Amino acid sequence: MDPSATTSSPRQPFTAGTATAKKKKKKTTAESLSHDVLCIIFSFLDLFQLIRCSAVSTSWRKAINKLKLNQTEYCKQRYNDPNGLQDASSSQRSLSEQAEQLAMERHALALQRAPASVNQWKGHSVGVNQCRMKMGKVLTGVGDKVMRLWSAESCKCLDEYFLVDKAPLIDFDFDEGKVVGLVGTRICIWNRTETRNVFSSRENLFTKGLCMRYVDPEAVIGCDDGKVRVFDLYSRKCSQIIKMHEGPVTCLAFTDDQLLVSGSSLGTLSLSDLSSDQRVVLLGSTFSAGIKTLCFNPSSYMVFAGSTAGNVSCWDLRKTNRSLWETRVSPNVVYSMHHLRNDTSTLVVGGIDGVLRIVDQVTGEVISRCIIDDSRTVLHRSTERFGTVQIESKKLKRLSEDDRIDLMPRASRPQITCLAVGMEKVVTTHNDKYIRVWKFRK
Repeated sequence: MDPSATTSSPRQPFTAGTATAKKKKKKTTAESLSHDVLCIIFSFLDLFQLIRCSAVSTSWRKAINKLKLNQTEYCKQRYNDPNGLQDASSSQRSLSEQAEQLAMERHALALQRAPASVNQWKGHSVGVNQCRMKMGKVLTGVGDKVMRLWSAESCKCLDEYFLVDKAPLIDFDFDEGKVVGLVGTRICIWNRTETRNVFSSRENLFTKGLCMRYVDPEAVIGCDDGKVRVFDLYSRKCSQIIKMHEGPVTCLAFTDDQLLVSGSSLGTLSLSDLSSDQRVVLLGSTFSAGIKTLCFNPSSYMVFAGSTAGNVSCWDLRKTNRSLWETRVSPNVVYSMHHLRNDTSTLVVGGIDGVLRIVDQVTGEVISRCIIDDSRTVLHRSTERFGTVQIESKKLKRLSEDDRIDLMPRASRPQITCLAVGMEKVVTTHNDKYIRVWKFRK
């Protein structure tokens, strides 16, 4: 942002007994492998392993997309053909779509039925209540003065991003190149690929910002006055101010094509198209409770809203006159919902009662209810450049409809303040020091 506002981020010790970390300017092992070596390694993997590898980095994804390996593996998986034969007229694009569909089916089945384990570790010095997950990496924060980037698979800390002043971290998001945060009244950016500096906006633009969503090059901030402010990261200016609600904007869903959905504490749900300055459209109102969380599915144009009364409702943005379904999934507040970007079947929901629920996106039916089995714990340690972290592994317990949730110990179901969904895994935070990764494996 403004060069005059550039400040070197101070290094502080990792809370779990770690030493001060300095970013090293060298390629990682993954990045240093040649294209030929990658192709040899990928030839030993099956389709789902290739799909997971494609999420590691851009270079890996490009290498895998150029190979015929995924075509052969898809045929073996889909048609049980040991020779991996397929009609030569099939295009690479249609193959990729079919392989992705197969992966989504496997992911949905794993969430619904597969046995699972839960890894948990103390990742912050005080309660952490937000998380984001992309490309197999998890960013956690809000509570102390640092955000941390983790590997969702190994649970190792990959990097740290420190706040430079006393202003609170309100919300954040990230991509391959940067971390964007709403810090107090300003937007701050941490570069992930260059020398570590923090760039902040010139002016105090968001005095009552409550939530933020980011899609390059814009950050969208929901404010207490019912307005949404669009901040351009490159011009460093507020490009739009839109009155979306009469009450505070509590949650946002912002898509790649600049479609914006917002929810308010008054229970209203509104839609605006930022690219065409389209007027605000009121999708509807829950009347009885405020909207606490939103998520949008770009594949189906469905938007899902979770309320303070425990309801989840679904709207088709192409038919804005009424909701498609509404289900009371929990007796208490729904804090967070998420799904894989191209998954049109399952929605993961979490809230104050600590139960992780899998909901059918089409019908609203609760398919599965999960809590942590706190009766058995396996301990192991992870040592890295940020220090040593003790990881506890627990089993997942699936509940029946007849199980009394209120009679189950709170240690097995800490409130879920935020969650993020990856391939066959879910990351949760609970406003305590722990980060938890739920791994579903068939």
